[in-house]
Amino acid sequence: MKLTGAGITVNLPSGWEGSIAPSETLPDGAIRHSVTHVANFALPAQRGDYGGGAVEVMHPGDVLIILLEFDQASISQPLFARKGLPAPLRASDFSRETLQRSIVGQGGCQYFFQQTGRAFCLYIVVGSHLDRVDVLPVVNQILGSIEIAP
Repeated sequence: MKLTGAGITVNLPSGWEGSIAPSETLPDGAIRHSVTHVANFALPAQRGDYGGGAVEVMHPGDVLIILLEFDQASISQPLFARKGLPAPLRASDFSRETLQRSIVGQGGCQYFFQQTGRAFCLYIVVGSHLDRVDVLPVVNQILGSIEIAP
């Protein structure tokens, strides 16, 4: 299945689902930039940018991939110096300490980067840090399919 929106395209394998929320202006005038969530489990309707609401229902073998966009001015910050989506990933890229919210058994990785004039955070959570090697092939397949338009 091909998921497309906000200038982002992701090819999802069978059994995966996802959504791309476009950028929007909030009532206070702040801009919420696009956020992409893809997972191999049922995503709850309500979830935070970094997967709050989804990570709590993950089981071993589950994967949540998030691509969170930041404003264009972020590109000039050292945090976003990396050019291009980081892929392929290795098991050593994942850590229990990387998670926004520490949940027993889970692991994750986080990378800030820029691509096609846009700034992003790639954030991935695996349901079992010990079994991360088992899900890496499909994670890398999905990351390799991501296209980001300028």
